[in-house]
Amino acid sequence: MGDFIIKTNDQIQFTVPPPTLIPMIAAPVPMIGTGTQVTVANVPICLQGDELPPPLRAPMPYTAPPFVTPGMGTLTVMLLPTNLSKQTQNGKPIILKGATFNATFNVSAPAMQPTPAGPVPDPVMTKPLTVQFITTNTNVQAS
Repeated sequence: MGDFIIKTNDQIQFTVPPPTLIPMIAAPVPMIGTGTQVTVANVPICLQGDELPPPLRAPMPYTAPPFVTPGMGTLTVMLLPTNLSKQTQNGKPIILKGATFNATFNVSAPAMQPTPAGPVPDPVMTKPLTVQFITTNTNVQAS
């Protein structure tokens, strides 16, 4: 059975468990597709490798109260088989809406908790996240 194809301007939404705050992914982020040979509603489709939009590939700040002095980290997403088509375009599977999947926020510089004795670093270096695609495509499916 197929699922809806993800295309440019569809969105990726991250759910970040409290108390961690990652401002750049607090709201859904638009997807940018590189599959130009096939389009949906005249916009490029998203292929494997497009699952993390370019603005989210760079290190980004985060806090995790009481660690209120921002730290930095990067995102890694782990698509499930239900998020990828068996059919390919340009040798790559097409990204599908699929099920909710996981991501991690890997801390490269920990957020700090200010204390009179000096700053204390956030001890949690990997933050688990859940992710889903939001699509306006209600017609075109792939399997």
